[in-house]
Amino acid sequence: MGLRLTVSAPAYFLVALLASACTTTTTTTVSNEGVSKVTHDRTTRVQEADVRTRARARTDLAAGYYRNGQLAVALEEARRAAAIDATFADVYGLLGLIYMDMKVQPDAEANFQRALKLDPDNSELNNNYGFFLCNTGRVRESMEYFNRAIRDPLYATPARANQNAGSCLMRIKDYEGAERYLRRSFELDAGLAVPKFLLSRMYLATGQVDKATFYYNVLAKSVESSAESLWLGLRVARANADLRTESQLANELRQRFPQSPEAAALARNEFDE
Repeated sequence: MGLRLTVSAPAYFLVALLASACTTTTTTTVSNEGVSKVTHDRTTRVQEADVRTRARARTDLAAGYYRNGQLAVALEEARRAAAIDATFADVYGLLGLIYMDMKVQPDAEANFQRALKLDPDNSELNNNYGFFLCNTGRVRESMEYFNRAIRDPLYATPARANQNAGSCLMRIKDYEGAERYLRRSFELDAGLAVPKFLLSRMYLATGQVDKATFYYNVLAKSVESSAESLWLGLRVARANADLRTESQLANELRQRFPQSPEAAALARNEFDE
């Protein structure tokens, strides 16, 4: 998460007073009111910076727990961060993710919206809220937020926003739209596995076997096999009438992932999605 701290420029209130006209000496003084105002402004800025620093540290701690799947601890730490600084957008974005994973949708949505109200141009927040909307069935609504993130020239991970947008459109079988986002994601970061997997699956579903084969082969060379990837490869091989590879992948799927939904589909000979 990108944490941004903005400190306003200092304001100095100086009053220059001239001595009497009968002397040749010029004296400059500062009013008590001016000194008090400068001191107050500086103290306020220091206090605000300290509050934000403490809130950021607590949010980073909560994020670590969240990444480790310790949702209850992450939630407690994030709440403490919000109590320290109620204007820190990132902590509400994290609370949104935590509640989303806990499947408490009203609280997730409320926190995402509060985060975006505080920092509407934050691309990570827009991407995450788009992901939330997609997972709650609001695919078309989610695209607005993915696109906000993608349009930001300073966004560090646009490939992931494109990946999420393409994956979301796959859910409603908008293959034309999904292809555009997924191919862009692949162009931006060829190391991501999900765009390659989804492009192969999409091209297989639309009968473009050569393209499905290309993206599957790139995927297979870059990631360790999973039940999902073996099942995809098996089906690609089947579409290519490559019986040897199909049989090999089927055996590996049965042996390594016997309890997976993919192995169950294989046992039922259900090869079409």
